[in-house]
Amino acid sequence: MRIAIASDHAAVDLKAELREYLIELGHEVADLGPETADRVDYPDYGYKLASVVADGTAQFGVALCGSGIGISIAVNRDPACRCALVSEPLSAALAREHNDANVIAMGARLIGVDMAKACLDAFLSAEFGGGRHAGRVEKLSNPSF
Repeated sequence: MRIAIASDHAAVDLKAELREYLIELGHEVADLGPETADRVDYPDYGYKLASVVADGTAQFGVALCGSGIGISIAVNRDPACRCALVSEPLSAALAREHNDANVIAMGARLIGVDMAKACLDAFLSAEFGGGRHAGRVEKLSNPSF
């Protein structure tokens, strides 16, 4: 799979660990930055990640910041992205199965490397269930309010 990964300064170390893990699993990984722990703004990297997922350059995205909250909000500004903030494997799998999430977000200050890897495994191995969930997911990208 083609997977894009991005973070803010608080999650640079976790991003590096997960990038290498994904490569070891055989995925093609685009690291969208940043490269150092110098202060950056998470919306910039969330928007960059959303762009490559939305245009199909990457099939999935991994968004990381200190809490995972800010960068997930930024990614979700793009109607083509469904970014789920997760902290354990069940929510990661359900994000794919029920919500057809195409981006997973995690907080580097809240989750350890091993749990983050377990979340990635669950997310990437799950498939969208369709059925009763399909109409709901359609409404996420095409709201009628």
